[in-house]
Amino acid sequence: MTKLYAGLAIGAVVAAIGGTLAYTMLATPDDRFAQCRSSAIAGGSAAIGGPFELVTDLGETVTDQDVITGPTLIYFGYTFCPDVCPYDVARNAVAIDILYEMGHEVLPVFITVDPERDTPDQVGAFADVMHPRMLGLTGTPEQVRVASQAYRTYYSKQESEEDDEFYLVDHSTFSYLMFPETGLAEFYRRDVSPEAMADSIACFIEAA
Repeated sequence: MTKLYAGLAIGAVVAAIGGTLAYTMLATPDDRFAQCRSSAIAGGSAAIGGPFELVTDLGETVTDQDVITGPTLIYFGYTFCPDVCPYDVARNAVAIDILYEMGHEVLPVFITVDPERDTPDQVGAFADVMHPRMLGLTGTPEQVRVASQAYRTYYSKQESEEDDEFYLVDHSTFSYLMFPETGLAEFYRRDVSPEAMADSIACFIEAA
């Protein structure tokens, strides 16, 4: 899958930026997910996630409430990413398939941080290649900015002296497990294997 998009851009994407890593989600005594948590988020789970309004590959506007109706795995990236995004999203897709075999259905979601190039058709095609049930979302620059801020993600278009259509976008690379009633359950760094991710997500689903 990486080769499909590798020719669309040159170089690499910054995988994680500064303060976006300072998440500390500490389990409380009445936390029903305490046995599942392996990470922590400063300010608690409520600090990550929130309202957004984005556009599907069909051009339909949806909100976070339309999207997060069950266990949902969200990733922010861009379709012209040469290597990091395809690798991370493919990892998520494998985890989704493992979970399905375990009897758990989780919605994989891809939200672009490059609305200038990532049209509804573009994100739809990318999502279809990665997983048949993946939902690709884009929007106006303002809509994308609001969604990114809600999840405390980072992204920045690399400046070029030339009008280069193959520009890169630096961005954070976390995947977020969300539930409709409780919001953020866990976030996953890119070094987590699909098997470990699936086991973790299954723990949260079974405890929900």
